Amino acid sequence: MKIAIVGGVAGGASTAARLRRMDEHAEISLFEKGAHISYANCGLPYYVGDVITDRNRLLVQTAEAFRQRFNVAVNTESEVTAIHRDKKTISVRNLRNQHDYEVRYDKLVLATGAAPIRLPVPGIDSAGIFTLRNVQDTDKIKNYINEHAPKKAVVIGAGFIGLEMAENLHHLGLAVTIIETGKQVLPPVDYAFAAFVQQDLRAKGVQLMLNSTVSGFEVNDKHLRVQLQDKGAIEADIVVSSVGVRPDTKLAADAGLALGKRGGILVNEYLQTSDPSIYALGDSIEFPHPLTQSVQPTYLAGPANKQGRICADNIVFGNKRTYQGSINTAIVKIFELTVATAGLSRKNLEAAGMAYESAIVHAGSHAGYYPGASLMMIQITFSPKDGLLYGAQIVGKEGVDKRIDVLSAVISRGGSIYDLAAFEQAYAPPYSSAKDPVNMIGFVAENILQQKVFFADWEKLNEPASFDIIVDVRSAQEYAVGHVACAIHIPLDDLRSRLSELPKNKTIFLYCQQGLRGYLAQRILLQNGFNKVANLAGGYRLYEICEAEKKLLPVVEQE
Repeated sequence: MKIAIVGGVAGGASTAARLRRMDEHAEISLFEKGAHISYANCGLPYYVGDVITDRNRLLVQTAEAFRQRFNVAVNTESEVTAIHRDKKTISVRNLRNQHDYEVRYDKLVLATGAAPIRLPVPGIDSAGIFTLRNVQDTDKIKNYINEHAPKKAVVIGAGFIGLEMAENLHHLGLAVTIIETGKQVLPPVDYAFAAFVQQDLRAKGVQLMLNSTVSGFEVNDKHLRVQLQDKGAIEADIVVSSVGVRPDTKLAADAGLALGKRGGILVNEYLQTSDPSIYALGDSIEFPHPLTQSVQPTYLAGPANKQGRICADNIVFGNKRTYQGSINTAIVKIFELTVATAGLSRKNLEAAGMAYESAIVHAGSHAGYYPGASLMMIQITFSPKDGLLYGAQIVGKEGVDKRIDVLSAVISRGGSIYDLAAFEQAYAPPYSSAKDPVNMIGFVAENILQQKVFFADWEKLNEPASFDIIVDVRSAQEYAVGHVACAIHIPLDDLRSRLSELPKNKTIFLYCQQGLRGYLAQRILLQNGFNKVANLAGGYRLYEICEAEKKLLPVVEQE
């Protein structure tokens, strides 16, 4: 069997290696437009920032090593320019000598990935403006920094790659400004989690320009001027544009393969395209989300590698293995913080029109009495009917990765909040607590479904019609440091003796620092005849951060 693979990074290289392990006699040819295959795409920002200093460590496999180990005909700097489905051939151009030739296939695999979106504005081609997709892009950025010693950097786009680039440019000593069209960084996560990141970025000296749109670039006295729509301009010595990617589907579209509404290649559960002889995988495809069934692209290396195994097995053994889709589990390091997400956020669920409940806890990365513990904030979303887990988000310094992996596994397997409450983890003081944060968020969600606790979001504190009385149940010292305007101060330990000060026919909004004392206060009131009691989700800690960030947005945009 002759198998041709277009694209040699995560999905393409994984498919080729699995094909060879399953079939020693297949004729496998891999075509990669760039000069490298199987490189660590996700490590590129860290090479720019000198966190990874050895460039060769980015190259998981060289073309020659891959060729020798797997007996695959690896063709780098070779662009596939056309698919001839009637003849089962592809046209290939050798980019080194511009020689064109054709290759026959029995099965074809498209792993063309995604391409960075280029801003359609004047001056985008000016020297010093870069996008980051591959090793060659990284080399260009590194060389420019080494030759020109820039002092000011602008990163356009505050997604995962944009923030990683901002951190690494800051690591090199550059003054960094991030420009983002939306009202928050990290658009995939809910606002509360982005607010934590924004505060940390500002504390590190990174300037944030949210709700800002780039309208063009000018070169002025060897400096770049980044023009902002209705907001003047800022100077930069280097610009990295990271405004998103789109599936690279030109080859598939020109061949008449079916594309989806989101612009990706449509595939079935076996990763076959509309042509049964052609498979596709990775960033270039779109596939139904397991929870919403809405079709979407997934721009993640993990799913692409797993799809490679499935695709290879289906080619060799017939269509027996199915792809179940991705819940988009992702994680990013931003200075000392880690942010992770899996499944559906609140805004995802609202956009999909799905009813949901959510729960938030602040919990320690490990036992508080063991040195080095730090707080993380966890939010889950779940079905109000049966507790089916929809999504999870975490922000913190330590232990975020292992908790999101547990939550992702429960979501992927159709688990519920009750699985979180019952989850058995390895416990020792340096690693966890007897009741792990995963258990704690499950307990809170159980209480919500059993109507033992009633939460209200931080925004409600700015809606006077939502409540009659605000009660701060923290200590006197905490209250003195900062509190919600108009809040009555009744410390939790004094609440039972001061119940007469609260009217039972009024709506009472309770809050503490993180939520636990507010919950205890709520249970006291509910069992003493107070029926209209809400607890602030996430506590004053979350409210204070979100309010501070909200006030930094341009007034016009808030209106």
